[in-house]
Amino acid sequence: MTETVLLVGGGGREHAIARSLADSDAQLYACAGNKNPGIAQVAAGFETLETTNPTAVVDYARQVDATLAVVGPEAPLAAGVADALDEAGVYAFGPQEAEARIETDKAFQRRFMQENDIPGCPDFETFDDMEAACEYVDEYDGDLAIKPAGLTGGKGVRVMGDQIDTEEAKAYIRNSDYDRIVLEERLVGEEFTVQAFVANGDVRVTPAVQDHKRAYEGDEGPNTGGMGSYSDASLELPFMIEEEYMEAVDVIQAVVDALDGYKGVLYGQFMLTAEGIKVVEFNARFGDPEAMNTLPALNTDFLDVLTAARDGEELPQLNFQRQATVCKYAVPDGYPTDPESGALVKVDEDSVAAVSEEYDGEALLFYASVDERDDGIYTTTSRSFAVVGVADSITDAEEIAEDALSLAGDEGLRMRHDIGKADLVQQRIDHMAELRGE
Repeated sequence: MTETVLLVGGGGREHAIARSLADSDAQLYACAGNKNPGIAQVAAGFETLETTNPTAVVDYARQVDATLAVVGPEAPLAAGVADALDEAGVYAFGPQEAEARIETDKAFQRRFMQENDIPGCPDFETFDDMEAACEYVDEYDGDLAIKPAGLTGGKGVRVMGDQIDTEEAKAYIRNSDYDRIVLEERLVGEEFTVQAFVANGDVRVTPAVQDHKRAYEGDEGPNTGGMGSYSDASLELPFMIEEEYMEAVDVIQAVVDALDGYKGVLYGQFMLTAEGIKVVEFNARFGDPEAMNTLPALNTDFLDVLTAARDGEELPQLNFQRQATVCKYAVPDGYPTDPESGALVKVDEDSVAAVSEEYDGEALLFYASVDERDDGIYTTTSRSFAVVGVADSITDAEEIAEDALSLAGDEGLRMRHDIGKADLVQQRIDHMAELRGE
């Protein structure tokens, strides 16, 4: 039987998922609030709809006779879309609303870790009284990370001693419109992500990835949804050792054991500190951009993972290419604070594809938050497209990504050119060596 898979979401992460499924025997349909041209190109059908409306998503799933669904972004998960699909008899590879709280409610996330003795939980307090939170800032001996409890698209966190001082922290708390915030110890080290496929009690982990949240080169500027990322030709990153990677895997396993019944992707974002692994956060889906590092390197058929999850079978062991990846995003001018939307995006897909022929590697293009109309492709207020270089080393993958980015077109867009470059990677290595006292 040919599986019919419905993909929910229209960003770069979903384009990576769509491309992975397009290489399988599945018939793919997709729905999103924007028409992603890369997804539409490989899907048998594409419906523009509000993906946080469970009824609309289920109606489309029934219309196309979907046998499986993959929910890409966090907002539909928070809205109960996976619940509605499951109830309608369409297996959704994504957690139901209650389990998705591991991402959608940071206060719940920290309490869950504390109550279940999950390793790596930082010191924290939660507040719904903003004046009480400001008093805590004054009394705390050290710097804090200020985190809205709900979803902010990766842009709501402020870190004292890095981005803001004490007075700016209190002003941010008082002037925000958040109902609840989490204040937790500032973690110092190097961040990395490990993503896992989870179902039927099985956990299948993927290589570590490092995202770059800051808007500008040199890790300057405000936080974004992610300006780019890289992975190495091994499970760990250059500033890590295998034991540290496995420590992160143990944390993910502990979370899955405590959640009992989780299905979908569980994303652990970690800080490697002088004292070991600490948890920055968990996400209940693929990362964006991290999905664009992970899925192109996956040799295992992603459809086999989905069908095994649905059928209650053991998930297949994952096999990855022993290659590095570097992802770089092109974003609208003004992103993330005052992005310009509605600009025409001209992407030279043929030139990007031709880069692969010039190197011993591969150049990939992923459309993200753009909207395809009758007269062209237009920017939204979020990231526009990404290019990914795949090669035997980070250095070679970065060179491919940089060449592809320059040929893709950059009118009205900007990007971080330093992601994956040797000097920035070496800074990460040197930073961890310094923290370890080496």
